[in-house]
Amino acid sequence: MRFRHRAAAGFATLLLPLAGLVGLASPAPAAADAASATATYAKTQDWGTGFEGKWTVKNTGTSTISAWTIEWDFPSGTSVTSAWDADVTSSGTHWTAKNKSYNGTLAPGASVSFGFNGAGPGAPANCKLNGGSCDGGTLPGDNPPSAPGTPTASGVTDTSVKLSWAAATDDKGVKNYDVLRDGAKVATVTTTSYTDTGLAAGTDYAYTVQARDTADQTGPVSGAVSVHTTGGGTNPPPTGSAVKLGYFTEWGIYGRNYNVKNLVTSGSAAKITHINYAFGNVTGGKCAIGDSYADYDKAFTADQSVSGAADTWDQPLRGNFNQLRELKAKYPNLKVLWSFGGWTWSGGFADAAKDPAGFAQSCYDLVHDPRWADVFDGIDIDWEYPNACGLSCDTSGAAAFKNVMAALRAKFGSSALVTAAVTADGSAGGKIEAADYAGASQYINWYNVMTYDFFGAWDAQGPTAPHSPLTSYSGIPHAGFTTADAIAKYKAAGVPASKLLVGIGFYGRGWTGVTQDAPGGTATGPAAGTYEQGIEDYKVLKTSCPATGTVAGTAYAHCGSNWWSYDTPATIGSKMAWAKSQGLGGAFFWEFSGDTSNGELVSALSNGLS
Repeated sequence: MRFRHRAAAGFATLLLPLAGLVGLASPAPAAADAASATATYAKTQDWGTGFEGKWTVKNTGTSTISAWTIEWDFPSGTSVTSAWDADVTSSGTHWTAKNKSYNGTLAPGASVSFGFNGAGPGAPANCKLNGGSCDGGTLPGDNPPSAPGTPTASGVTDTSVKLSWAAATDDKGVKNYDVLRDGAKVATVTTTSYTDTGLAAGTDYAYTVQARDTADQTGPVSGAVSVHTTGGGTNPPPTGSAVKLGYFTEWGIYGRNYNVKNLVTSGSAAKITHINYAFGNVTGGKCAIGDSYADYDKAFTADQSVSGAADTWDQPLRGNFNQLRELKAKYPNLKVLWSFGGWTWSGGFADAAKDPAGFAQSCYDLVHDPRWADVFDGIDIDWEYPNACGLSCDTSGAAAFKNVMAALRAKFGSSALVTAAVTADGSAGGKIEAADYAGASQYINWYNVMTYDFFGAWDAQGPTAPHSPLTSYSGIPHAGFTTADAIAKYKAAGVPASKLLVGIGFYGRGWTGVTQDAPGGTATGPAAGTYEQGIEDYKVLKTSCPATGTVAGTAYAHCGSNWWSYDTPATIGSKMAWAKSQGLGGAFFWEFSGDTSNGELVSALSNGLS
């Protein structure tokens, strides 16, 4: 499947202090028949109120290890607060770490490490590696259990929900299951169902399940299911002021003739809090200008200018950057970020990941160029996708995204905005699992979760499906490709809800050759679009193909032989209410020029978050 931004260029704080490196050797657990391995622990950082630890598993035998599980005990008062490159769970003071899908296999002589942030003064004790010794020797031939099936929810009330799931498998037998709510264990059961009670009415929760075998080895976590309890009355507002962010594309000033001034004349500038300017290039491991003419050279006439004054040939700064400067003078509370990467230029992040500090320095120098330093309040990274495939495939590793974001925060400092656009692939084994988004979240102000482009006419024969479904529905072509699934997965991984923004597309995606009104019909190809086949602005579809129904929280339209899906003011209002009920940090949209001349979609988004 493709997640992408339109128009051939796609689109996302705590700063831990550094301390001296402290090494602390200690045993830990391993796995596999007729294999041997060691596990060692090191405290890599200590900043007084917390620390960073690292476990390393090394295959010292002659047979490949296919999976590993480390167990240890921490003294009371010491705990893991976040982890990367392993699934870490606890039962009291007993901690268990299981390999991710991408780092479980170890050839003879190979090693793998995972890290975590911790709180408290204690050191690990009583280590086991796949139930065996942590300091070498033959490992028992007992593999961890498989992942259980993704839970299904039934009997949802104001305060409870019943969960059921398909059983996990294990070579020695499954002993029980841990039920996780929003990433925290709430129960351990021996059956494949559980009823969770004592919930809050009108609230969203995310549930996963993890199996444990007779040797107390835990397997991988299941897929997540999102549940919204009934009742609850008025949705609670998100914490703090909601972010209302729109993307402005540098190329929109050409064929679309959409200038910064249109943000004023449409009324949109007064209803948003942030603008992402898209896109800066990423090439040679550095941030670079995307379109110098559009960015800082094009001369705008008086009628095109925010200030009403024409640009002159000798003024120090022209182009979109100067227009954004004039916009900020008119709306002093408006913040502008420069977004780098996108669908077309994300291939450059592979080199950036090789030298995160050098990349961060190049971005800082460009954003703070004296000619336009006052224009930007921070930087947005649109990497499509870390350790996964977009226009090209990235193999930088699961930790690369976190390393890049950490370097950017260190260079830009605590007062600048550092954000990222991120995948909304909430499927089991999907893109969210490919990178350490939870670990990176400590360095960012928020993630723009790209909850659109789930389905489209790149599948030319269909089935027709809404490109931005809020929830799942009967017949959805791919499980996990919904807004609710994506948000649930980030929350379950440990990303704070307040750092997640829900995404809205100001456009539709459509097919032609369709005879069926409801979703799920066959097609013969993409519907005609003004700028690209299979895609059209809301401002056009509103009148050319009005909505004929809704599914999964978004609208669809069947007119003639064409079938489109898109968001309307009504569906945006419903999505904003959902975002508030989730406690999300706000919402963003791609992009301004798809809206009507009076900004009706921006108004719906802004009003829905107010």
